[in-house]
Amino acid sequence: MTKVTTVRIDDDLDAEVNAVARAEGVSASEIVRAALYRYVADCKSDPDFQARLRRLLEKDREIIERLSAGLAS
Repeated sequence: MTKVTTVRIDDDLDAEVNAVARAEGVSASEIVRAALYRYVADCKSDPDFQARLRRLLEKDREIIERLSAGLAS
């Protein structure tokens, strides 16, 4: 399943993305998708990002546990 997402970019980046897409014979959407896949892959392999993610998950877990404590009553 695909999802449509709006991304705001300036005119210069738009022109460059479209030029790359034309040169590669693909859509601008494909260029953006490829860049996003690379960015996410870089994050997954970045130890600093992983540490930030673990801290965020721990905070979220604590909040969920506090909220769900009321459900046990």
